[in-house]
Amino acid sequence: MTHAQGKFDIASWDEEPYIEVDDARKLTRAVVTQRFSGDLEGDGSVQWLMFYRTDGTADFVGMQHVDGTVRDHKGSFVLETTGTFDGSKASADWTVVEGSGTGDLDGVQGTGRMEAPMGSTATYEFDFTLK
Repeated sequence: MTHAQGKFDIASWDEEPYIEVDDARKLTRAVVTQRFSGDLEGDGSVQWLMFYRTDGTADFVGMQHVDGTVRDHKGSFVLETTGTFDGSKASADWTVVEGSGTGDLDGVQGTGRMEAPMGSTATYEFDFTLK
């Protein structure tokens, strides 16, 4: 297993509610683009579905496409993301979607984690293997 780490910056964020339960609770969809740096260099795009509770915390899920280079391996892959927002920081776990790797990343498998405090920069850790 190879370990990668670094950060990503949010390049764009477009979030809209699609169901508003009441004044505070809602379901939203966010379309987000990212720029990765560190052991993973490249671009990401993700759509997150979120549920916000009355206290401002949320749970979210998403499918995230990453296109770039991971430790000299160029290609793309998809991450399945599950996370929480505690009101000041988002945390999520990643799993590579089987069969999604292309180029040098064909056959990639792995898991990771990201943390994003309020603002535009997040950190990530990613453990992966290549077939």
